[in-house]
Amino acid sequence: MSRPFQQVPHLAAIRPESLVAEGVRGLILDLDNTLLGFGASAPSPENRAWVAAARAAGLEIVLLSNNFGPRVAEIAAPLGLHGIPNALKPLPVGFLRAKRALGMRAREVTVIGDQLFTDVLGATLCGMRAILVEPIEDRDFPLTRLFRRIERLVLPERRV
Repeated sequence: MSRPFQQVPHLAAIRPESLVAEGVRGLILDLDNTLLGFGASAPSPENRAWVAAARAAGLEIVLLSNNFGPRVAEIAAPLGLHGIPNALKPLPVGFLRAKRALGMRAREVTVIGDQLFTDVLGATLCGMRAILVEPIEDRDFPLTRLFRRIERLVLPERRV
């Protein structure tokens, strides 16, 4: 099983300048429970500020979500980001679309998400690094809740 390059408690714990110093030029960012709470219509002020700081540091960002188009567009547009819905994570198709949108090589891209079996696995299948964040909240899709139980067997240090 693939393991994340790094595990952090939340998005704001990731230092964009450190990513840039490591050669990262682009980010593929998960939506629900990574950028914003499950079902929320906008990111918190702290996460909006993090996106702005990441972009100011020179990072290009693409939102990648298994969610539907209107929801992804509703979140991406105010942040000035490109969003890719219906990603079918962990299948490579969405990750490769996001990498192509960034116009970068896999080694220049890092995936940030809250799920081991979608975000981290998909990143690994495409030769990208992944940073695993703790989910913003406990609410989630029923299937995701099942996968979170399995995640605890693989990564017992997770709080989910």
